[in-house]
Amino acid sequence: MEMTHTAVVTGVGSGLGASLVRKLVKEGYRVGMFARSKDYLRSLEQQLNTKETVAIGISTDISDRTQVQRGFQQIRETFGPIDLLINHAGNAAWKEFVALKPEDFEQSWRVCAYGSFLCTQEAVTDMMSLQHGTILFSGATSSIRGRKGALAFSSAKFAVRGLAESLARELWPHNIHVAHVIIDGVIDTPDFREQESPTSTDPLLNPDEMAEAYWNLVQQPHNAWSLELDLRPFNEDFFT
Repeated sequence: MEMTHTAVVTGVGSGLGASLVRKLVKEGYRVGMFARSKDYLRSLEQQLNTKETVAIGISTDISDRTQVQRGFQQIRETFGPIDLLINHAGNAAWKEFVALKPEDFEQSWRVCAYGSFLCTQEAVTDMMSLQHGTILFSGATSSIRGRKGALAFSSAKFAVRGLAESLARELWPHNIHVAHVIIDGVIDTPDFREQESPTSTDPLLNPDEMAEAYWNLVQQPHNAWSLELDLRPFNEDFFT
């Protein structure tokens, strides 16, 4: 009997999240999609489920434990146990420290770090039973370098990187590959293109090509796993 594979991708939007889902479906995965936007999830479902149900979208606040548990259970009942989790959801408050409210700081942490923790706990239960699995975390430039005006986001992304590295040491011996992806650049998304005056003149990251890089991590052989991958667009200034 052919083995089936089930993935969960959090923070699915019109950029990298959607590209990740499309890539996984193309490779034969059944995918559960978490996001807050019901309308976008419904639209993506319609695009993907043309011949059979290969993806289900579940409106989920991943900082809410009950919603996370309910979402994973729905995916299990529809597709089976989860062997791939991509923690892609994030939250940022682009404010300098003096204007940053405590609830802004807390919300970034709850989505980026606490939400990833909740989703990972759910997925690891399945992966331990299957005796294999992959967990990928989407990081950012702010994962490794603090940034003015991004105190909440940087603090949360630093925490996510620590979570990923610690999990790798615990889970690699159980044949569960954990890796962290540093996205060091601006992703080319519809929202970015619609801005009247984009603030960045740097070259953009292609989300479909980024999804290929994530897929390469999923496919890595057990004796040559990566813990961290950096993705950035080519920029001549980087080498000068």
